Amino acid sequence: MKAVVFYEHGGLEKLVTGEVPTPRLSNDEVLVRVKACALNHLDILVREGIPGLAVPLPHISGSDVAGAVTQIRSDTKDLRVGDRVIINPALSCGKCEFCVVGEESMCVNFRILGEHVNGGYAEFVKAPRENIIPIPDHIPAVEAAAVPLVFMTAWRMLVTRAKVRAGEDVLILGAGGGVSTAAIQIAKLRGARVFVTSSSDEKLRKAEELGADAFINHSETDFDKEVWALTGKRGVDVVVDSVGSATWERSIRSLSRGGRLVTCGAHTGAQATTDLRYVYWRQLQIIGSTMANPRELKQVLEEVWKGRLRPVVDKVLPLERAREAQGAMMKGEHFGKIVLKVD
Repeated sequence: MKAVVFYEHGGLEKLVTGEVPTPRLSNDEVLVRVKACALNHLDILVREGIPGLAVPLPHISGSDVAGAVTQIRSDTKDLRVGDRVIINPALSCGKCEFCVVGEESMCVNFRILGEHVNGGYAEFVKAPRENIIPIPDHIPAVEAAAVPLVFMTAWRMLVTRAKVRAGEDVLILGAGGGVSTAAIQIAKLRGARVFVTSSSDEKLRKAEELGADAFINHSETDFDKEVWALTGKRGVDVVVDSVGSATWERSIRSLSRGGRLVTCGAHTGAQATTDLRYVYWRQLQIIGSTMANPRELKQVLEEVWKGRLRPVVDKVLPLERAREAQGAMMKGEHFGKIVLKVD
């Protein structure tokens, strides 16, 4: 099969298009013919090399896949060859103390499609049967591929972990990212007032189209000071920060008393400084969150399928231009998801 692979870690030049063996199925696995695969910042981190993570090489990235079932090695009766599907990219063991109570994203053997195992930058990809999810006929493959990882992540962050309530103020950093575009919509669905930051006025305008209420260009002002001004020196109830060290201190300073900072990533660095006086004096909560469990994914998919939440696609490129696609993501000029289309 055709795939975009890298044989060693490094820059964009390490991504090459070539022929590799089609995946062979084990018991309870399904082979999916890939129609579209959305990019995530994770793809860049894996290609560059994550300290402490040994990725078997050569490796195929891509966590967000939409396609059609081509082979089933399972006793399932509710899935047929030809069915249009997406793949839940969260892989868990189903047996550990966390999995048995329904917290699969905390699995002691947790893995992610496209990170720990080969993903969707290819004509075919395999996944466990329980990770295969049918999609409605009215949802195009490109839009479906833009949903799983970012929407499940944002849903767990805001609904399960931060418990956003109607009437609260939520600050979402980096308005153009995939998780951010999902988080804006989910926060509005929960009845919150949404503040967003970006260095681009154009992205702030697009965030307004998604429902955001207040806009901060962080290239022109310190966003924590602007939040303080916009809220009458109160601060916001929740900050969604996947940026990392570059924004961490200001995120904490943006919080109201009893506020919650929820994080799912550290794109600008994992080592951040925390002024503990803010944490204990304002009685803040710092909350970590990773992906979601199947129940949470089902909940957010229902909202997407019904049209109450919508995937945001910035551009679509053919699989062979994966290097260009990752390069565009690294520049940070996109708003929403970049998707590879596989012919």
